[in-house]
Amino acid sequence: MTPEYDYTIYAFDLYFHGQSVWQNREPIEKLDWKVVMEQFIKQEYLNTFQLVGFSMGGKFALATLELFPDKIEKIFLLAPDGIKTSFWYSLATYPIAMRALFKSMILHPTRLYRITKVLRLLRLVDAGLLRFAESQMNTEEKRRRVYYSWVYFRHFKFNLNRIAALINNTKINVGLITGKYDKVITTKKMESFLQKINEKYSEEIAAGHNDLISRVDFKKLVLKS
Repeated sequence: MTPEYDYTIYAFDLYFHGQSVWQNREPIEKLDWKVVMEQFIKQEYLNTFQLVGFSMGGKFALATLELFPDKIEKIFLLAPDGIKTSFWYSLATYPIAMRALFKSMILHPTRLYRITKVLRLLRLVDAGLLRFAESQMNTEEKRRRVYYSWVYFRHFKFNLNRIAALINNTKINVGLITGKYDKVITTKKMESFLQKINEKYSEEIAAGHNDLISRVDFKKLVLKS
């Protein structure tokens, strides 16, 4: 007989994705997130909790784990960003000149289309990844979301050895799900991180990046992890 569980689920809007507003002109730092979470934990009277992070939300899940390891029972990472930084992300966000070019593409998408055309012709980037990028930036609103998320979240970087040590020392259970057809966050990119973790459950499911959440069996994930 399958045991029943009662959970209260708190869903956070990431900045630039929903109603949450980041008003500072500087990138968000982990200490900024610590202030937010301390207030939330106090407000909700939370002693311990579990974390779920999908895609870019993985960065915030990892930051929360790093800041409050003694309060976390489990962490579920679904095709998480923050573990393996791509060359293209670093190129687009760190050099000032490239950030300026990236920002210009918001209002001048033809520049983006020219770049993707060249990348496709030269086969410098996987075709599936280019299709995903184009689908995420085919409107001005989407381009603004991608730009501001990439640029303002760029200081959320992690020492994976330190993260793994925190997980192992506090015996946090890790559940990791990746998509077989995901060109953005691949299973291969997660391997080195998983090797550092003692208590873990990992699975690759038949999904791409965009439909991963709809295909995850969360009850199965909770029971196995």
